[in-house]
Amino acid sequence: MLEVAHDAFALGGKVTLEGIARDAGVGIGTLYRHFPTREALIEAVYRTERRRLCDEAADLAATGDAAVALRTWMDRFSDYMATKREMADALRAVIASGAVTAAEARSEMSTAIQPILDAGIASGTLRDDVLAQDVIVSLLGIALASGRPEEREQAGRMMDLLLAGVRRCP
Repeated sequence: MLEVAHDAFALGGKVTLEGIARDAGVGIGTLYRHFPTREALIEAVYRTERRRLCDEAADLAATGDAAVALRTWMDRFSDYMATKREMADALRAVIASGAVTAAEARSEMSTAIQPILDAGIASGTLRDDVLAQDVIVSLLGIALASGRPEEREQAGRMMDLLLAGVRRCP
């Protein structure tokens, strides 16, 4: 149900819970038993996507090259933000309720990328004075400034600049 809901909300437009239930192959009662309100479903979709993004950081941290891992995660973050942009209308009610906070999201993502930064510090490829939360806030700024699909190339260049700033100078 969460995958179907994610895809529906990401497309934008009018999304009905009945349509999500139908597309997921379940009855509307089943959907409501798991998600009693539209906002509960949106929150679950958002939290699932954020958790998936954070889990990817752990996988990337184990790949060996911290700079490549960080840049790959930056691209995945950009994809995550693009999807979130399409879900903006749906997320507003959840954010207004206080169920989802920016501080919580930043903290979770900062914790997720810390192992990548630690691996880079240990290998001598990344600076030891860069805070994970500063990387996250910088990525948010890039997403806000260049987050539309037609701005993807510029966002990539900005992420390259950010990575250059995180790299340790030889």
